[in-house]
Amino acid sequence: MTMWKWKRTGSGLIAGTAVALLIGLSAAPALAAAPTWTIKPGGTATAKAIGKTFLEDTKTKTVLTCTSSSAKITLKKGSKLSGTGIGSITAISFSGCTGPLGIKFTVKSSHLPWKLNAVSYTKSTGTTTGTITGIHSTLSGPGCAATVDGTGATKDNGTVKVTYVNKTHKLTVLASGGNLHIYDVSGCFGLINDGDGSSFTAVNAVSPAQTITSP
Repeated sequence: MTMWKWKRTGSGLIAGTAVALLIGLSAAPALAAAPTWTIKPGGTATAKAIGKTFLEDTKTKTVLTCTSSSAKITLKKGSKLSGTGIGSITAISFSGCTGPLGIKFTVKSSHLPWKLNAVSYTKSTGTTTGTITGIHSTLSGPGCAATVDGTGATKDNGTVKVTYVNKTHKLTVLASGGNLHIYDVSGCFGLINDGDGSSFTAVNAVSPAQTITSP
């Protein structure tokens, strides 16, 4: 049909092309718009661990336990915000960190600020699910030292999955959903090994309380 029209008239070709374009456009799926976010009050906040913070070698099951940890967060404020980089972790500290055999560790974090990103929102529970990205930390203690990062020791791209619940104002770092690995292991008595996967878990109280929503 289209070939016949093209042979008969140029205008037929134009008309046929126009119809085809209209049909194609109507059949094409609509691109989903990225979700936007609202944060109140935003600004500077602290996230202090409720209870202990844990770092585990997921292969050997060796666990490093810190009695406390605290982070300073800067959040965007207002509405119609992008979820990417919705907040930044500008400082983070760990204290009272102990590993197996009673080894005391110093944990230092760098490549700050780490980025806080909002990914999805569950309205029924007021829960935002997101990520913290850009993680790079080092562990050091008697006879043991290591680096925690994402895809490489110096990539500065460690990622963990997090949730934030408006009602409880708790920011929870989940054990699964991240890409943390252990690198540059020195000593450590075989308790942790270079290239092993790692998980970081903590439950943090955010102050002042924040309300994060997405339409």
